[in-house]
Amino acid sequence: MTETHATISPGAPVFPAGRYGRRRAPGGGRRRTLLAALVLLVLVAVLSLISLRLYRQYGDPVYDAQVITYTDITDSQVVVDFRVTVPPGGSAVCVLRARDRAGVEVARTEITVTAAPGDRHVTTRHRLSTSARPFIGEVLRCRPPT
Repeated sequence: MTETHATISPGAPVFPAGRYGRRRAPGGGRRRTLLAALVLLVLVAVLSLISLRLYRQYGDPVYDAQVITYTDITDSQVVVDFRVTVPPGGSAVCVLRARDRAGVEVARTEITVTAAPGDRHVTTRHRLSTSARPFIGEVLRCRPPT
């Protein structure tokens, strides 16, 4: 007599020994999931600490500059109007540059701006003398004075 679907018991399937490799023990998936979650948590914590350290080292939101306009473009100059956020009554050293249409730097200078006592914002106009006709005037960065 042969077995048919009607004669097999409804329990777990029976596989020939050694044919399909060893069977995994129940509950092993839970351990692997817990280990993966723990590794992910440690990775997120380490990356958060690294990003916090780099932010403290390089990202200082106290000294923020925004270009308002760049005007009076001639073959030898550009006038840059910009606004800098500094600590109340503080000052900042800002790096300005001008570039031509090809992106080549044609002028660069550092200027110091100082806020009035109690003010956090300084609006400044500066004329950059250039070595060729500029296309754009920019404020690259501002930092605390040394």
